[in-house]
Amino acid sequence: MKRILGITLVAVLALTALQLGVVAQPSRAAGSKLCLVTDVGEIDDRSFNQSAWEGVVAAAELLDGEEAYIETQNATDYASNIQTLAEAGCEVIVTVGFALGEATIKAAAQYPDIYFIGVDQFQVEEVKNVVGLIFPEAKAGFLAGVLAARMSKSGIVAAVLGTDQVPPVVAFKEGYEAGARYANPNIRLISTYHPGGLDKAFTDPEWGAQTAKQAFDQGADVIFGAGGKTGNGALEEVAKLTTPEKPVYCIGVDTDQWETVPAAHPCLISSAMKLITKGVVDLIKLWSEGEPPSGNYVGDVGLAPFHDFEDVVPDEVKAELKEIAELLLSGKLDPLTGEMIEEKTE
Repeated sequence: MKRILGITLVAVLALTALQLGVVAQPSRAAGSKLCLVTDVGEIDDRSFNQSAWEGVVAAAELLDGEEAYIETQNATDYASNIQTLAEAGCEVIVTVGFALGEATIKAAAQYPDIYFIGVDQFQVEEVKNVVGLIFPEAKAGFLAGVLAARMSKSGIVAAVLGTDQVPPVVAFKEGYEAGARYANPNIRLISTYHPGGLDKAFTDPEWGAQTAKQAFDQGADVIFGAGGKTGNGALEEVAKLTTPEKPVYCIGVDTDQWETVPAAHPCLISSAMKLITKGVVDLIKLWSEGEPPSGNYVGDVGLAPFHDFEDVVPDEVKAELKEIAELLLSGKLDPLTGEMIEEKTE
């Protein structure tokens, strides 16, 4: 069993998780079997699947339990993969990604004694043994956009994205664009979605690299990669393009990609993070205590540390990001428009 350890830390923004529909149940004893089904792609994708798996591993260590996973090779296998784990004695099954939502709900009805955690799966109707771990991606994207615009010398920034069929990816993109415009109303944006479907959009680093190079050729000097291995390809390409004389920066996604994509170190100033690992651990811990939330649970987001670029990012930009983070956290700033939200008076 491959074990991937480590929980990322937030440098700028942490939004408090909200638990909805908590139903008291008897607490679970040690030795629980915790399981995970990936979306298409490997468990060590250095992004989305890996972050969720790290949460399962950390929770299993916390509970002195065991863990298992299945890597989905084809979208047609979602239901059968969940069934395999359910029949193998898993007490908690984490399903990763928007695309697994329908299969997760159906499995929850079939296996009412199993607790399902759907990462990035918004629950329209509350089901007792299912929780959707969702994130305000637009807020993390907004901070990344502000950072990009402030660090850009050319006035052109770009985003290399997974498919627009996945709402969280769209939210990252729209938040990023709104943040960049907030910092510089005259900024030029080059945002490109992968043209393929769910089976390809997040596993195509070659396309990601090619698209990043095209944005660079059009003058972009900060590029946001948000699309699993596809986005990683963009980050690694930017790392090859940057020079001391003409620096080009990149921004990662989902986790602190400084830790997961070392090839991007020459350009990686930060990452727009969803604290998936922490969210999975928190939910499994609540389940183990007999208080498993159902409905939707809003996880934390944030900007990753600047690492080697700590002295490159100006102090005034750091101060601005902190101030904007507080406005986002308080709900006073709309991450999709960059406009202040007026408080309602009674």
